[in-house]
Amino acid sequence: MKSIHIDIIHPANVHYFKHSIAKWKASGHQLIITCRNKEITYELLELEGLKYIPMGKNARSALGKFFFLLKCEWSIFLLYIKKKPDLSLSFAASYVAHMSFLFGIPHISFDDTEHAGLNRKLYFPFTDLVLNPESYLLDLGKKQFKFKGHMELFYLSQKYFKPDPKIYSELGIDKHIPFVFLRFVSWGAFHDKGQMGFSDDYKIRLVEELATKYKIIISSEGELPEELRPFLIRIKPNRVHHVLYYASLFIGEGATMASECAALGTPAIYVNSLDAGTLQQQAKNGLIHNLRYQKGVIELAYNILENKGYKKDLRAKVKSLSNERYNLTDFLVWLVEEYPKSKKILLERRIDMKESFRDESSILEDNFLK
Repeated sequence: MKSIHIDIIHPANVHYFKHSIAKWKASGHQLIITCRNKEITYELLELEGLKYIPMGKNARSALGKFFFLLKCEWSIFLLYIKKKPDLSLSFAASYVAHMSFLFGIPHISFDDTEHAGLNRKLYFPFTDLVLNPESYLLDLGKKQFKFKGHMELFYLSQKYFKPDPKIYSELGIDKHIPFVFLRFVSWGAFHDKGQMGFSDDYKIRLVEELATKYKIIISSEGELPEELRPFLIRIKPNRVHHVLYYASLFIGEGATMASECAALGTPAIYVNSLDAGTLQQQAKNGLIHNLRYQKGVIELAYNILENKGYKKDLRAKVKSLSNERYNLTDFLVWLVEEYPKSKKILLERRIDMKESFRDESSILEDNFLK
């Protein structure tokens, strides 16, 4: 049995790894989870019943971020002295890569953020294997493997996600009332410096315009203008994917939620000056609208909302694409359990991924497409 260290830096990482964690635990492996305090990450882990070691909250200033990373380096150093794992897994966490290298532990990193160049320079030389979605734009060389699909398919395939209509009562709205879900980010990450999405004035105008015909629900990392606070969502954070599934439209600055919509077949407008290969591919496949600026978003939103067949057609595209993919959770479970032999097999392309990790949910059930 293996001892596996998993580091969580973002709420989405909980979802990426939770099904693999359940399988590893069922097989008798020992799990060590460390976690940064970003938004709802601690709460998500607790809702999943997962024990974790808190790493604290990152700072907003560049100097503060530097000292926070040093603190994380020291924390992982002490952890590995006490309990050295057989393998570490993270989402481009440089401090995990550094300490793994120091202790002779293989480190597997996921990365789907091309524009985080500084962080890539910090973690990549000390990482044993890097896993990227097939749409990742950069060639990282011999220790890179690009998997088919995108990160959100680790938890939003039909095998793991069952839409729950009870979410309507949790939201306090009638199930026949169409609603629009808005997501605004805090712009606190290092790679967010100098970037932008919606201005506060446009946020207010967007809500005022759409609220004349649709119910509006907002999720926000940062402070909202006072006029928009009554629209804030109030549900348990592990229920948000059901909200996304039933939404008539998603509009937001958050790349993760936009990609989740691409997996669920929910119309989405992503507005952010930052772009990524995953988003470009999803836009190319007609799964999302990928915009750099806020201009024209209201008009585009109405074009989508007034097209009664839009969502049905979109879900047909999702179904077609899913037939080409494999089960990412089963792939990750195999990779870790058989490491390092699995790394050699993977990089030498001596495995039929679709055949080995057949996704039994690839032909989606009808209720998932409605």
